[in-house]
Parts: sequence; C-alpha cells; structure tokens
Amino acid sequence: MSNKYLYLGGIMLLAVVVFGTMDGSNSLKRNIAPALQSTVVELQDGNTYNLTAHYITKTIAGKEHTMLAYNNSIPGPTIKIAQGAEITINFKNDTDLPALLHAHGVRMDNAFDGSQLQQAEMKPGESFSYKLKFPDAGVYWYHPHAKEVFGQGLGLYGAFIVSPNDPNYFPPVNREMPIFLSDVPIEKGKIALDKNTTSHSLMGHYGNVMLTNGEDAYNLDAKAGEVLRLYIVNAANARPFNFAIRGLKLKLVGADSGAYEKASFVDSVILGPSERATVDVLVSEAGVYDIQNKTPDRTYPLGTISARNESVVVSYAEEFGVLRDNQATMQSSNPFKALADSEPTKRLVLTLDMGGNGMNMQGGGHMMSDGSAMGGPMMSGSADGIEWDDTNQMMNQMSNADVIKWKLVDQDTGKANMDIDWVFKQGEPVKIRIFNDPKSMHPMQHPIHFHGQRFLVVARDGVKQTNLVWKDTTLVRAGETVDIVLDPSNPGEWMAHCHISEHLEAGMMLRFRVD
Repeated sequence: MSNKYLYLGGIMLLAVVVFGTMDGSNSLKRNIAPALQSTVVELQDGNTYNLTAHYITKTIAGKEHTMLAYNNSIPGPTIKIAQGAEITINFKNDTDLPALLHAHGVRMDNAFDGSQLQQAEMKPGESFSYKLKFPDAGVYWYHPHAKEVFGQGLGLYGAFIVSPNDPNYFPPVNREMPIFLSDVPIEKGKIALDKNTTSHSLMGHYGNVMLTNGEDAYNLDAKAGEVLRLYIVNAANARPFNFAIRGLKLKLVGADSGAYEKASFVDSVILGPSERATVDVLVSEAGVYDIQNKTPDRTYPLGTISARNESVVVSYAEEFGVLRDNQATMQSSNPFKALADSEPTKRLVLTLDMGGNGMNMQGGGHMMSDGSAMGGPMMSGSADGIEWDDTNQMMNQMSNADVIKWKLVDQDTGKANMDIDWVFKQGEPVKIRIFNDPKSMHPMQHPIHFHGQRFLVVARDGVKQTNLVWKDTTLVRAGETVDIVLDPSNPGEWMAHCHISEHLEAGMMLRFRVD
C-alpha cells in the first residue's frame, strides 16, 4: 500500500466508517420540478425580491440528479443593483434542511448577516426578510450558512453584481455575466454528499465533475470583437481553481469588493473557495476557445466560448488594450497603507489537531495503521502550497469533525477558534498577520473570510503588495504568511473562518466584535 493511504494512521484505529453516496432525493417525498435557466434580475433602491431554496432535478454527466437551487436554477438568479442601493430579500426555506442566507462580502447591517451569530437557523418552511445595503461596487454572492457542505455542494449559490456609481470606474465592455466555478462528487451514478453526516473534514470534498454555471458542458456564445466582462466566483466547497481561456488574453480589473488600483494582463487567475475576480476578455476573432482550470499537474476543461463571425455594434477593442489606474481604489486604500510597514496588532496561526481519544496530531508522533510510529507533518499536495486535487482520498473520506480539529490560533494569547475574543474599534484599521503553519499534521491552503468587513492584502511572505484591491476573502497557501489591513467599519459581533465548508464545521472559525 502506498504511503498516501497510510496517512490515515490513528483515524483508522479509531473507527472504520463506510460512507455511501446520497442524493437529495433519498429523503424527499414529493414532486420535484426540473431546473430552469438562470435569470438576471435588476433591482432598484427600495425593491423587495422573493428568493426560495428548494429541490430540483438537473442532468449532470448524462444522468438526472436531485439537487438544490434558489428559484429553480443553478446558479440562482443574478441580482444586479446600483452601488448604495438597499433592498429586501424575502427568503423562504422550502427544503428539509436548516437554512440561513448569507450575502457573502456585503457590508450590510449586522442583524442581516445570515450567520449563526446573528440568527437562529431557519427550520423547513420558515421565512426571513434580509434587509441588505450595498456600499461597495464589485461582485458578491449568496449561499447557505447552515449545512453548507450539502446545500452549497448541491447548487445553492447565486451572485450580486453591484454597479459602480461612477460610469468610468471600470472600462467599457459589450456584455457582462457571472461565471460560477464549482464541482460535485458523483460516485456510482449518485451525488456523494450526505446531508446528515459531514465527512472529508481533512481536506474537504473535491468533486470529480467540475461545473461552470452549473453545467458540465458549458458554452458561452459570443461575437468576434466583443469585450466580455466575466465576474468569476469560486463556489466550490474545497477546490481552488486556476481560471484561464486558451487563446485569449485576460485583463484583470477587479476582485471581491471592486477594482484593482491598476488593471493588468494575466494568463490565468487563481481563486480559492469564495474568492472572486472581475476579468475582461476580448474575443478577438471567430472560433472556439476553451475555458480551463490549469493546475501544475494537468488542465481540466471547464467549457467553451463559441465566437461567431458577426460584427459588434460598438467595438471596445482599443480600450481593452489600455491598462488604466483606478483612482477610487487608490483614494480609499491610501489611509490604510501606513499600516503596511507596522508591526501587526493581531497574529493568527492556521493549524490542525487530531481530536478524539486524546490523540493530538500537532507535534509528536502517532501510530500508523501498520503499527509503526510516524512523526512530523503529513504530505502536502503540492510544492506551491496548494492542494489542487484530493491527493489523500482514503484518509480524506474517513475523516470527520470528531477526529479532525482545524484551528485558528491567536499567537499572542494561545486561544483558538471560538475562544478568541478580538475587539476592534470602529473606524480604526487593524493589521493582522496570518501564518499557515507548514509543520501542522496536514498543511494545506485555507481561504480566510471576514464577515461584514473589507480588508487589503498588503504583504505576502514579507513582500509588499503594490497593486491593492479591497477583499473579504484571501487564500493563504501552506507555509505562507499574509498580512492584511482590516477596515472595521461595521459595528457588531461577526465571524471569521476558513471557507472550506468542511473546515468550518471542524471548528475553524472565530468571532470578533467591532464597537
């Protein structure tokens, strides 16, 4: 047996559990409608919109599956609003699961964050009205904050696109659209997600079928000469993506909460779970262009762009070649840059412990399944600090939150996860240093998300970042040190956590308060 299957060690001695496959249909005894095409809904300030979560049927990889959707589509409706608008989302839970609706990255009022800190989980059949305000341009998304592994994994996600008040904030384009990247595990013809049991706590579920906008054979029709704006969202539970389009240049203009200080041409864009990127693409001529996920080991197909030889009414090809500065981002970030060279106020370490029967994976050795002892870290998936695929499938499947304890540790106090008691003053920026310990028992990347606030990534491994953008989530590679400057603008008690859903359920979250 190869070493990657021996890593399980003490876990295999604790328990042997066989996880079967489960589809949402196994417990739902009513007629389920087929999935519809996703729609775009434009809302004005003060509008109310009804959103419902429910089961649907959808064909993936040639077989019909029971999945979950908002308003009958995967992704759910794309909601477009203007910067500064306030809307009400009347959300109904028409599933047999507990539910919460989280507007990810939106600096809304604390009471409507849709996390367990502010709201009791909604029971099946219950409704709740979320009053949301959107002070920042950019791309945001909504998803469940209860039973995330199952719900989000089966299709519960949708986008908010917030148009800037300044028409010159972004360069002009012919069309804009969301691009959701996700994956789903299909085994023996069924979706291998269990709504009652969370497994794969070590690494998270890596699906073996990748989806673009909910499709395993996605195609985007275009015209030769069009400039497209793609709002790319990583909605996968665990998988990172390196997004590329073969034969086309990508112009990176924005990320989570708006525009970069300066646009740049890139070959690809790396996105951890819940991260977003705003990318402009010039479809230079007629033809078929492959959308790809490019990892160091292989290239995965994600779909195609099919460009017709049909002239566009207005050409923005010349503007596409210009890399503009964004003065709005520069002005908003300047007051925070002074902290880039200062000592951090808070220090956070990302690490892993073994729970269950007192077995501690942090530090000393533990027993292998063959009776031998093993000390030190388990193998990480890649030399670049990112596990692009599930490299330890047996161990990952067998792991659960009873034995795997992912931890956020306050380096100064030693407190971990929900015992951390950070308090920040509204309007006073805070520098936080995040270190992903490469000596933990299984070092891997973590997308760290702060609710209700925004931040700047000012340094990586001591190298100052020179092109800033407002973020709410950042991918921290194994062994990497990331410095962020947090803008604590929203009062209240909030959550910060790893956005690999299985890691969140295995404890990797903290609370902080803004007074």
